[in-house]
Amino acid sequence: MKILIADDHALFRAGLRILIEAQPDMIVVGEAANGRELLDQTSQLTPDVILLDIIMPGFNGIEAIRRLQASAPTTRVVALSMHASEEYVVSALQAGALSYLLKDAPPDELIKAIHSAYQGEQYLSPPLTDEVISAYIHRLGDKENLIERLSPREREVLQLIAEGHSTRNCAALLGISPKTVETYRANLMDKLGLYDIASLTRFAIRAGLITSDKLSP
Repeated sequence: MKILIADDHALFRAGLRILIEAQPDMIVVGEAANGRELLDQTSQLTPDVILLDIIMPGFNGIEAIRRLQASAPTTRVVALSMHASEEYVVSALQAGALSYLLKDAPPDELIKAIHSAYQGEQYLSPPLTDEVISAYIHRLGDKENLIERLSPREREVLQLIAEGHSTRNCAALLGISPKTVETYRANLMDKLGLYDIASLTRFAIRAGLITSDKLSP
């Protein structure tokens, strides 16, 4: 079973590699520190299962999961996170993750999650019961998920804006012109009905694009 690890913390990746490669039926074929590296390595290495931190730089894990659904639909994704809130869990599952594992889970849970994903079965960390997730989805009702109104590029721009990047920095990171960034920003503001940075930042946190600890001081 070929495993790819995507997390922006090198020590965490190293720990996962040691644990996984101690299993007789698993091998780590690659590591990625951000969403772009993940997509590149997935196309080159064709892993069976990806262990994916949902909060990463570049574009985050939720966005990466969405893109993997198009570029590598047969690859299974196990979302990893420190966050047990229902909103993060549902965002990952709706994006296409098969399983969701908390980072403080014991090692045997990680192995169970990988095996379950490989077999096409969902696995949630025990604190994340099906009843809790179902209740959250019910509270959402039939309301359209606003984040789905945005294009992949608009979600990238939103994440960078919420992280505190200037228009010029966004342009440099995305390889586009500042004017194009401004166009994306205007479009996403219109789609969301939010017209100031503070509101966009709060929305990005609620949508799982960033966490409050990623905000610029």
